[in-house]
Amino acid sequence: MAPTFAEVAKSEYVLLTTFTKDGRPKPTAIWVAPDDRGRVVAITQEKSWKVKRIRNTPRVTIAECDRGGKPKGEAVDAVAVILDKSQTQAVYDAIGKRYGIIGKLFNLFSKLKGGMKNNVGIELKPAGS
Repeated sequence: MAPTFAEVAKSEYVLLTTFTKDGRPKPTAIWVAPDDRGRVVAITQEKSWKVKRIRNTPRVTIAECDRGGKPKGEAVDAVAVILDKSQTQAVYDAIGKRYGIIGKLFNLFSKLKGGMKNNVGIELKPAGS
């Protein structure tokens, strides 16, 4: 039986697959976390290829995966939205809350490397919502 969006979103690592203009899949393992608004969010570099692909086509898939990006189950259709920079801190907070000390350390080092200026949040939603 195929997993639901909510089941995949609870995974420690999520394989986010974005798509090129010609439809080729580009998978990336990421952390996701629920935020205080009930959204599922992730953080990434604003100039990353995944952000450029999401801006081109918001259709994505998500699947449970291991740390190296090896899928552990079937993919679920989803939609990705690039969040306004004003929401970046809330995404960092959600990552820190979900991943505990490791998430807080990630946030610290990311911010020391210019994360608030160079990163952007991504919201993931079930397809059709």
